[in-house]
Amino acid sequence: MQDREWPQESELVVCTVENVKDFVAFVSLDEYSGRQGLIPISEIATGWIKYIRDHIREGQKIVCKVLNVDRSRGHIDLSLKDVNEHQRREKIREWKNESKAKKWIGFAAKAADEPAQAIEDLILESYGALYPVFEDLVIEGEPVIKKLGLSKKASDALMHVAQESVKVPKVEVTGNLILTCTLPDGISVIKKALKSAEPKIAGVDIELLYLGAPTYRIKVTAPDYKKAEKAIEKAANLAIAVVEKAGGEGKLVKKPKSGKSQ
Repeated sequence: MQDREWPQESELVVCTVENVKDFVAFVSLDEYSGRQGLIPISEIATGWIKYIRDHIREGQKIVCKVLNVDRSRGHIDLSLKDVNEHQRREKIREWKNESKAKKWIGFAAKAADEPAQAIEDLILESYGALYPVFEDLVIEGEPVIKKLGLSKKASDALMHVAQESVKVPKVEVTGNLILTCTLPDGISVIKKALKSAEPKIAGVDIELLYLGAPTYRIKVTAPDYKKAEKAIEKAANLAIAVVEKAGGEGKLVKKPKSGKSQ
């Protein structure tokens, strides 16, 4: 969802096809209060086009690339052919998420008895978009609330809506933690090391499973692979540091990545 009045050149925009003529299609830009744009037949598809309606029709939801914006004349020239399938899917996904987030902010604003626009403005100031804040609220909670600077009522309402509405995708990273210590109290050292291998990290779950000395399975569940990889490295390094300090040895053997949805 954009906070600008006009799109920028090269931007991808979601459009609804309003009228299709022989050599041009007229569309409304969904993210810009229905501003009108046009797609000349040369920008509909690659190659020679015999019938424009074979490629585009009224009522269709499409993603276009902005070629030119003339504010003085109110003209927006667009291209359909310059958008590939991956770009189209990603833009539609982003647009749908932003539409949902705008609706959720409306719910929160009503519950807090505050203007929805004021809440949107604070979120956009920090994030530049609306939907990401809801994922962060579910994953990180209180730090996000403080960052936004919302009132207590609005913060509570937004948190409630986020927890009720958002299911953050999860991924798993697993590995084997191999720990050895030959000291007389080596078992105590290993226990201390394993306890260190479960640090509290926002949005991350760490699970340890005994496979048989000296091997322990470590499984990390996180919102994305980057965070999961950092977490498993941190957990393993903390455990290994405890063992090495006592004169023992330790290492992490990571397994191939595996995905998981929630």
